[in-house]
Amino acid sequence: MNSEEIRQSFLQFFKEKGHFIVPSYSLVPENDPTSLFISAGMQPMIPYLLGESHPEGKRITDAQKCIRTIDIEEIGDNRHLTFFEMLGNWSLGDYYRKEQLSWFFEFLINKLKLDPNRLYATVFRGNKKIGINKDIESVEILKALFKRFGIKAKDIDFAEKNGMQGGRIFYYDESKNWWSRAGAPDKMPLGEPGGPDSEIFYDLGAELKIHEKSEFKDKPCHLNCDCGRFIEIGNSVFMEYIKTEKGFNLLSQKNVDFGGGLERLVLAVQNQLSPFETDLFKNIIIKIEELAKKKYIEFIVPIRIIADHLRATVFIVGDDRGIKPSNVDQGYIVRRLIRRAFRYGRQIGIENKFWMEQVADIVINDYEKNYPELRKNRNFIIEQINKEEEKFSQTLENGLKEFEKLKSINGKQAFNLYSTYGFPIEMTKELAQEKGIEIDEKEFETEIKKHKELSKTASIGKFKGGLADSGEKTVKLHTAAHLLLAVLRKVLGEYVEQKGSNITSERLRFDFSYSEKLTDKQINQVEKLVNEAIKKDLSINCNEMFLDEAKKQGAMGVFESKYGEKVKVYSIGEGSEIFSKEICGGPHAKSTGELGRFKIIKQESSSAGVRRIKAILE
Repeated sequence: MNSEEIRQSFLQFFKEKGHFIVPSYSLVPENDPTSLFISAGMQPMIPYLLGESHPEGKRITDAQKCIRTIDIEEIGDNRHLTFFEMLGNWSLGDYYRKEQLSWFFEFLINKLKLDPNRLYATVFRGNKKIGINKDIESVEILKALFKRFGIKAKDIDFAEKNGMQGGRIFYYDESKNWWSRAGAPDKMPLGEPGGPDSEIFYDLGAELKIHEKSEFKDKPCHLNCDCGRFIEIGNSVFMEYIKTEKGFNLLSQKNVDFGGGLERLVLAVQNQLSPFETDLFKNIIIKIEELAKKKYIEFIVPIRIIADHLRATVFIVGDDRGIKPSNVDQGYIVRRLIRRAFRYGRQIGIENKFWMEQVADIVINDYEKNYPELRKNRNFIIEQINKEEEKFSQTLENGLKEFEKLKSINGKQAFNLYSTYGFPIEMTKELAQEKGIEIDEKEFETEIKKHKELSKTASIGKFKGGLADSGEKTVKLHTAAHLLLAVLRKVLGEYVEQKGSNITSERLRFDFSYSEKLTDKQINQVEKLVNEAIKKDLSINCNEMFLDEAKKQGAMGVFESKYGEKVKVYSIGEGSEIFSKEICGGPHAKSTGELGRFKIIKQESSSAGVRRIKAILE
């Protein structure tokens, strides 16, 4: 099976099990300041996991675009990717463990024809401190499933200390087998949902001796040892808990949240050792080989990095949110990806000007059937990549001039070339060798490690607070954001469109299309009109309808590509008093009178042609 057949097979399989197929959400999350990008299929589903009704029912399936940035330095191995597609299915208070685990086994073995002898499973070990027991129920279900295929599944605890011990099902703690957006239970903020999970792993084979060749060879091999022999291909989360001040309480409904990386499933089906050897990357890598006049087998890591980074860049820039390279937030990630791809291209001998645009076109051609926004935004994608190449070319030239001044290179100087001018250590080593000088690589690695820790800490610090939730304050601010958009269109003009929002329990942040700074008079007028709508205590009603009908009624929709056939339309006001009508997942206040006083605390530029307002409710 090729990747397209696998993607469609998954969606069709769950459609036949009563699930409604919804399209992918934007890569940039709305109302969720926990991350720069959607990095898991469940992020856009949070309101429904918390109890909000989904317009398409209790069973949902999709293929969701995802970006994971924390592993950029790991790209080049056999499993990490910056962009990936997460195949997902959800039960929103409907079926639970037995159906989910059975169906996934059925899909893997009957549809994808994977060898059951190469499948292994993990479950939650339990945690007495938070009052959640060992997941014995999942173990019993898994044992019965393995037994169907003649496999006696032994369950093992503490494989991380003692190795596999002939086991098939393994217990791990909350660092491995608990899922929430924030991670383990102790990292979860109040109001965050989560739960234990069961992961299925695919064995690439003991005969490949991957563990013996890895940095983990002196430690016991087990499913989560990171040597690369075992690849996680699916994670079933049993999301039934919410964190409260008193500990973990049960949600109003028991949910299933499943995610399986398409690239890893394709790897297993096509019997390859990495996603880069599958048909998902074939055309991209052929183009890079052609440009470099080098073979993939000779330059595996740099070619993997180029392929990964440019594929991710095309999806981020080509998203309907229109992210450009910059020095902040999502734009910084785009800049970093383009520059890393460009310098690795130089490293393997690609000298053509604007060569990255040729690789980008391959990505667009390969993916436009499932993600038509890439073709629609093709000119914007190419323009941004080429602009960034021109800027970075000059930076590289400046770096070379700086390098020529050095008589010797210690670790800090090598790191400066890396961090300021974008020189990979390999490039610095090659240049140093030509000059007959040595580099203190050990000191360089120390500096790199310090830099990574600082970056990671800064990222965690930036996004740790104000997780999107269904708390009262967050819900009120969400409703206030709808009032704000309606008022901005009245004050500034009907061409104003929402470009993004980020809502916590403390404040709302709202991005909208407008090229000029708002005057004090305009700010005051916006505040006044929003507060007048609040004083009128307008009712807020939700109706479910087909997308075409919502459009006919004049409902505003932010990014229509994400909506399924049916949508929720929230109206503020009734009859001739309709103040706002928007397509939205919810939740909202019952009436505007609940909100309090609306106050704008800041306005600023977000990007070219986009303004940002920050506001609170007093």
